[in-house]
Amino acid sequence: MTEQNLTESSLLATFTGYPEAQRLVDRMSDDGFPVESVRIVGEGVRTVEQVTGRMTRGRAALAGAVSGAWFGVLIGLLFGLFTAGAAWIWLLLISLFIGAFWGAVFGFVAHWSTRGQRDFSSVMTLQAQRYEVHVDKARAAEAARYVL
Repeated sequence: MTEQNLTESSLLATFTGYPEAQRLVDRMSDDGFPVESVRIVGEGVRTVEQVTGRMTRGRAALAGAVSGAWFGVLIGLLFGLFTAGAAWIWLLLISLFIGAFWGAVFGFVAHWSTRGQRDFSSVMTLQAQRYEVHVDKARAAEAARYVL
């Protein structure tokens, strides 16, 4: 543990949402308060998975093609460093198409191999029931004026 983690802290304020806690700390920072002594603590943390849509073999192939195309462009740019003239454009395009093709193949096969066990796409986030703003005890009295 670092010395800062061992410092005793005092609860300054509690909020139901992170943006409110962030605004308080931002206001303190704008006013010149030493925010190195402030912590935002999430209490009652849980994971929330937001389902974004149905995942079909076609969508899996498309997502794989997009990822593969980006990878192909990266490889094309790296090889393009050693190519003279206008040939680097063709190298870039060819590597983009090859990457997109193999990405689509791998995306399709990866989804097909699950045999329908996860036919949806989602985004997972962390949420807390409340957010507490703590400040080092040595600065608690000075920080209290920001919540009044």
